[in-house]
Amino acid sequence: MLLITEIIDEYELDVVCEQKEDKKKTFKIKGPFLQSEIKNRNGRIYNKQLIEREVGVFTKEKINNKRALGEMDHPPTPTINLQNVSHIIENLQMDNNNAIGIAKILDTPKGKIAQTFLESGVKLGVSSRGVGSLNGNHVDDSYHLITVDLVCDPSGPDAFVKGIVENKEWIMDGNTFVEKAVEKLEEDLSKHGSREILRDIQTFLKNIEW
Repeated sequence: MLLITEIIDEYELDVVCEQKEDKKKTFKIKGPFLQSEIKNRNGRIYNKQLIEREVGVFTKEKINNKRALGEMDHPPTPTINLQNVSHIIENLQMDNNNAIGIAKILDTPKGKIAQTFLESGVKLGVSSRGVGSLNGNHVDDSYHLITVDLVCDPSGPDAFVKGIVENKEWIMDGNTFVEKAVEKLEEDLSKHGSREILRDIQTFLKNIEW
C-alpha cells in the first residue's frame, strides 16, 4: 500500500481558546478533516462509504481510547512519532460528504509551537494521513486512515500543498506498518536458503520499536 496524505485547504479551521482558572490556555481546532465525493487538488476521489467506514473505525479504535494523536507537518511514514505529536483528535463525525473533526493542541514541544502560531494568528491547516491503493484516480477499499496532522500555510505554493504518495510500499505486520522492502528481503533470503540469517533478521525486527 502507498502512503497517501491529503491537505484540506478549501476551508478555514475554527480556533477556540479556552482559559482555565489558573489562566492556562487550551486551544482547539475544528473543521473538515476529511472529504469525499469530490476530486481533490491531487486528483484523487474518496467515496463517502469509505470515509464513513474509516471515521467509524478511527473513532472506535483511537478516539475512544485517547490514542488519536497527530503530528506537525508531513511525516514520511505511516507510524506516529511521539516526539512530533502536537495534538489529539477528540471527535470526528460525518456531516454530509465531509468528516468534521475537533482536535486539542497538546502541551508538547510541537504542540507549544502550534499554540504559538495560533496565538499569533498564523493560519494552520490539516492533512489526513493514510495508506491504501489507487484504482485510477479513486482511492480503493484498502485505504486505512492513520491520523490527521497539522500543516502550516495550506494555501501556499503547489509544491508544498500537493498530497504525498510515497514511492515506498507499506505492509501491515500485526498492528504495525513496515516497509515492503523488508518483506522482499525476507523472501529473497528464504529462497536462497539463508534460513539462519532470516531468523536473526526476524528476531531483530520484532525488537524494533517502529
